[in-house]
Amino acid sequence: MAALGSDQDDQELSADTILELLANRRRRYLLYALRGQEGPIELSRVAEQVAGWEHDVPPDEVAKNEYKSVYVSSVQCHVPKLADAGVVDHDEENHTVVLSDNFKQLEPYLRIVVKDEPENSTLHAALEAESEGGLIGQIRENVARLKH
Repeated sequence: MAALGSDQDDQELSADTILELLANRRRRYLLYALRGQEGPIELSRVAEQVAGWEHDVPPDEVAKNEYKSVYVSSVQCHVPKLADAGVVDHDEENHTVVLSDNFKQLEPYLRIVVKDEPENSTLHAALEAESEGGLIGQIRENVARLKH
């Protein structure tokens, strides 16, 4: 696979890079959590949300060890990989993260892989409520149009 480089801001992501970034469920959950955020968000808040989705509980009910697992892997692995691809901007001093311009290249693929998420999960419910029609609703509309 293509190596991810820090010089990839505003460059076209290769298919290998896109697939590598979306291959990990926790990275996809990080991206779901960052969608729709207006500005930088503390990584601790994102980790709580991701841990909640992983364990299908509200973020305030996540066990400390489950949160810590998500936070540490995000800081050490997932956020740096997304930042190297120019998909997120990570402020290491403030421990914040925000989507960057290259995310636009991933979003169509993220809309496809969301279909594999359990329909009765807290993640599914959050994505459904995220926008007016919801991400899941938009996917259903697109599939319905393709069938006709």
